Amino acid sequence: MKTKILTAALMAGLVMTAAAAQEGRKRPDFSAMDTDGDGSITLAEIEARSADRFTQTDTDGDGAFSAEELIAAAEGRNAERATRMLERFDENEDGLLQQAELPQRDGDRAARMFERVDADGDGMITQAEFDAAQETMGNRERRTDRG
Repeated sequence: MKTKILTAALMAGLVMTAAAAQEGRKRPDFSAMDTDGDGSITLAEIEARSADRFTQTDTDGDGAFSAEELIAAAEGRNAERATRMLERFDENEDGLLQQAELPQRDGDRAARMFERVDADGDGMITQAEFDAAQETMGNRERRTDRG
């Protein structure tokens, strides 16, 4: 029984995340999840929403996701994100994003990264330093993958 509840909770989280991404929001609103409008969300509503999302992505109806279907779904989400980004940051409303309109990131990030890779501090990155940095990042990714 606990396994069934845990599975349902995990499914609910995945469905809510997918719904939010597809609908352009960080979190789905309650009314979207409460499909029968009775003021509560049931497991059946969550499962139905999950099945709907699956069906939307499984465009050929074979009960499985092909690479093409997954790519099409991702491209659709990326197109929506690009549109929202343009709407949000296009200050002069010319339909284009100039570099000056893009959000400014931490300007020192590149310098800090360079300093970390430039192990001997000579202001240049050698092949050996580059390879060592790649190995370090690879090890970090492997640790992250394991948990």
